[in-house]
Amino acid sequence: MKKIFFILFLKIQFFCALPLFSSDLIGYWHNWNDVNAPYIPFTQIDSRYTIIEVAFAVPTSPSDMTMTFVPDGISQAQFITQIQTMQSLGKKVLLSIGGANTSIDLTSVVNKNAFVSSLTGLINTYGFDGIDIDIENGNSILALGGTIAAPTNVAQINLIDAIQQIMSNYRLNHNSKLWLTMAPETAYIQGGQSAFGGIWGGYLPLVHALRDSIDILQVQLYNSGSMFGIDGQIYTQGNSDFIIAMTEAVIQGFNTGGGFFQGLPASKIAVGLPACTSAAGGGFADTIAVKNALNYLLGIGPKPGNYTLVQASGYTNLRGMMTWSINWDAVSTCGSQYEYAQNYQQVFTTATVLSNVSNTALFSLFPNPAKSYTYLTIANHSDPNNSIKIFGSDGRLIQTVVPLASKMLLNIEQLDAGVYFIKQGNYTYKLIKL
Repeated sequence: MKKIFFILFLKIQFFCALPLFSSDLIGYWHNWNDVNAPYIPFTQIDSRYTIIEVAFAVPTSPSDMTMTFVPDGISQAQFITQIQTMQSLGKKVLLSIGGANTSIDLTSVVNKNAFVSSLTGLINTYGFDGIDIDIENGNSILALGGTIAAPTNVAQINLIDAIQQIMSNYRLNHNSKLWLTMAPETAYIQGGQSAFGGIWGGYLPLVHALRDSIDILQVQLYNSGSMFGIDGQIYTQGNSDFIIAMTEAVIQGFNTGGGFFQGLPASKIAVGLPACTSAAGGGFADTIAVKNALNYLLGIGPKPGNYTLVQASGYTNLRGMMTWSINWDAVSTCGSQYEYAQNYQQVFTTATVLSNVSNTALFSLFPNPAKSYTYLTIANHSDPNNSIKIFGSDGRLIQTVVPLASKMLLNIEQLDAGVYFIKQGNYTYKLIKL
């Protein structure tokens, strides 16, 4: 087959506010209409949201943990099509479980089995990429004896087992990992520093048991009372200090009456905040406070308040931002439209600037014709031991590949037409896919 040589790429230098890494903007989406935060057709969600949490799957009744979800305003088939459309754009669509108005109680094997089978069915029916644990009421999220590593609350043990079984079912059915996110309130996580019992630290056994499976922990830094930071000081919601202190706590870990909670990597931590003042009962922080807090956490800005990071260099791989909710972010009557998404973009998007021309790279594209090519052969690596990273024009990491030889075949079929940057070691090349 004839190969087409398509080349002369520019070497570029990255002038960035922060190192290139993968980040996400996570938003909850209302499956209902609210006069103040109206229903948004799923396919009209702002494109900056990369992970969409569909709110909510709820139990059939307080005593029956069979979980239900019915799309509002459209048919099941239409909603499935909309999910597939969003997934084709590279979005992850997760089904959020619980919410503020429902209670999850898995004290019996019957309820645990109903929970597992019904959620497995919903995931398979709609094609969700994962589940989000946003349980805010019920025995399953209470610390009722034991320790973080060895809880004795039967309902909590059953919830851990149930999530593991749901994930196992998904892998069996789809041969891939089910996404798992959690959005506990502060009392259930950082509150464990004050006491370990009931709601205080109630999620910590869940996070500990499922830490290897969790993709993102996004504590709700709103509707919260004052909380201890790991420096022993008390911080109040709605400002930079609270955001920084609560975020570092879940990365560094902290002592509790149930033992030490080992933190999660920063790459699994997203900062969860209300999209605007009306989106929550309290805890809203304005865009400047949020930006200052995140810049400090990312190691690219000065300390904005009183809290001093334990890790002075910050956390350059912090996962991103979460908000309640996309619907609230979309309205212009509560802050400017998509103010939260815009703030995320300003903080996490990496700017790229073309610099001097040097070090051309020889790439070959095939099959013929060029517009139908699906593979890219990288013919001269700067160092075959360095991983190859593909970034979008907005700086978002799309793919990482570890080369096995001095020449490799890179599948770029999944890339839409557009501009990309291929980075290896100290070299970065520009790719234009037709």
